[in-house]
Amino acid sequence: MHLETFLKHWGLSENPFTAEEAREDPIFGRLIDSAAAHTDFDKVLGQPDRPGAAVVFGEKGSGKTAIRLMMERRIEQYNAERTDGLVWVVRYDDLNAVLDRIGHASANYLSEEDLLRKFRLEDHFDAILSLATTRLVNLLLGEDDLPVRGQPNKTARKLPRRQRLDLAKLAALYDQPRSGNVAERWRRLRRMVRVGLLPVSSVVNWLGLLALLTAAGAGGVLWLMGEVQLIEWIVIGMVGAAGLLLLGGGLMRWWKLWRLSSKLRRELRAVDRQPGQLHRMLGQLPGDALNDQPLPVPGDTDARYQLMNRLLDVLEGFGYSGLIVLVDRVDEPTAISGDPERMRQIIWPMLNNKFLQQDRVGVKLLLPIELRHLLVREGADFFQQARLDKQHLVERLTWSGHLLYDMCCQRIRACQNPGAEPISLVNLFAEDVSRQDLIDALEQMHQPRDAFKFIYRVFQEHCGHVAEDEPSWRVPRLTLDFVRREQSQRVQEFYRGLSPS
Repeated sequence: MHLETFLKHWGLSENPFTAEEAREDPIFGRLIDSAAAHTDFDKVLGQPDRPGAAVVFGEKGSGKTAIRLMMERRIEQYNAERTDGLVWVVRYDDLNAVLDRIGHASANYLSEEDLLRKFRLEDHFDAILSLATTRLVNLLLGEDDLPVRGQPNKTARKLPRRQRLDLAKLAALYDQPRSGNVAERWRRLRRMVRVGLLPVSSVVNWLGLLALLTAAGAGGVLWLMGEVQLIEWIVIGMVGAAGLLLLGGGLMRWWKLWRLSSKLRRELRAVDRQPGQLHRMLGQLPGDALNDQPLPVPGDTDARYQLMNRLLDVLEGFGYSGLIVLVDRVDEPTAISGDPERMRQIIWPMLNNKFLQQDRVGVKLLLPIELRHLLVREGADFFQQARLDKQHLVERLTWSGHLLYDMCCQRIRACQNPGAEPISLVNLFAEDVSRQDLIDALEQMHQPRDAFKFIYRVFQEHCGHVAEDEPSWRVPRLTLDFVRREQSQRVQEFYRGLSPS
């Protein structure tokens, strides 16, 4: 009997148990508002109006990405209910792009192993600031639709001057659009926030050059005329000196700005910027936007924390009181490929109490269980720096058989044809199979992905031993027990490292 025939008999429009990845699971997408949440979900999410850190370790398929998607959904619903006290979300789940940019910036002198070994907290900070700033600029330019106090462009114009300068400076440093059209976005943003519209430095340079040319031309004319008065030469000399001072000051500022741009380019490895771009954009900002302002130059370890606070102050003007960073899929980048030691090199810099306990910032680390095994080998100094006792630590995502059973029933009902009478998982099995039997079997699977594989394999095994012209619509206990032993052994081998999945 075909599996489709079995499913159709029970009024199911699709197989509830084929998906293995929450991001690509349409059934989970339909159930996200009512899906059975893990018992630690509220601990991990915390209170959106008071963002806090969380560190979660889980096996592959234990629901880390599903938890991240549910947190995004909860925060989206939270934001939809208010106009103030909103939460800005940064989805930090694509380390491939960050590693590619750092690799490109360091290609001349760093191998892949050195790149991972020398990955810094500052690189994570820059990547997070870039994601947050880019999304904010998208909102202001009408390329993103997010809840905000008032109209975004009008709100931006009404920000205090210091915050408008901070916004422009953050955009110059960190705006990273997918289109790559940084110059056009920068021009539109400057006009919107009315910053750097009068290029003072260029005006000063042109005035200095004009003064020099005027002095030289006047001096030449008077020389040809002869009988020049001393006072005339004094005036010409004063004009020429003023021109030299103006032009010299402009050239000095140009040179200092170029040196600063070169330093920033070397330091901002996680952002695709060229010295020429930085020089042009920073040069269009007023002098007070750079003087005595935090800039991520080499050796300044606190600059990123100050820049984050400046970003949060800007976001507060749009109604956002906090920021949550969702870190996920750290085992997937090509340069890591699931290697625990490489993951450790990337993630350990973030296990820093000062970073995780920033005011108004909540960092949610959803990490593979392999890092938990490496964590226990660290010394006292590491734990003192990380202070995991303050980070809402979940040492292992585990699911009870009851939760997995409820989840399977939800998925079955989500796949039923409209108007059909709701059924549970136990209804698909023979009468000698009880609900507790299924719960006990699912308990041995430990996590959602393996539970779905188990039920899928049960249905597949049953249909493979039933003829199409003599159908049997309920799965017998014998089939359940056979597949349970098979899948339980597979799960145990996976935990012992003898099976890939």
